[in-house]
Parts: sequence; C-alpha cells; structure tokens
Amino acid sequence: MKFSVLAAIVPDDLEQECIDAARDLGAGGITIMPGRGISNTTRKTFFGLAYDGSQSVLLMVLEKGLSLEILKAVHKIIMPEGRDSKGIVFTLPLEHLAGIDFSQVEKFEQHLKHSME
Repeated sequence: MKFSVLAAIVPDDLEQECIDAARDLGAGGITIMPGRGISNTTRKTFFGLAYDGSQSVLLMVLEKGLSLEILKAVHKIIMPEGRDSKGIVFTLPLEHLAGIDFSQVEKFEQHLKHSME
C-alpha cells in the first residue's frame, strides 16, 4: 500500500467544512496548525495595520488513491465554481512511514476494496 501526505492551507472559516469533507471520505487523523501567509496581492489595511486573514494548515497521511479523492473535495470547497481560490491543497508521496495506527490501515484497505468493486 502506498501513502501520501495531503496538505491543505485554507481560511479559518472553511477549516471545519474541509475537515468534514475529508473525514466523510475516510481520513482518520488530521493535524491542524494555525497559519499565516503573504500573498502576491496588496494586503488589506485597517487603520494602518495590515490584515491578511488567518489560515489553517491541515495535514493528513492517507492511502494514495484516497488522497486524490480528498484533494478534489477540498478543491471544490476552496475554489467553488471556478471562482478565485481561497486556499491551496496538494499531496506529496511518502517513502517511509512509522507510527500509523493499524486500525487506520484497515480502513484504508476497506476503502481500496470498495473502490475496486
């Protein structure tokens, strides 16, 4: 079985929707970190203070096929109907992995069986 890391950087107001979509598709554990970014566009100011908005970084270790499904679901949330993107989502291949819960591996295997039917 091959694994991937899925990383999604999303606005805080879309965090829970992205988490729910990932969990509904079979993601187990999700690591959530606060984020802050600098875009290539002019930053908004409020009384001379810059505000870029707060973001969440979601990290997931997933079976490779499942990571693509979740990537597509998160993409629909952060870029609805072709509008400007409100975040970014990408996957990276994993070569070595230790510490994943065996019950999660079983869920990934069940997902693979159902997707092949």
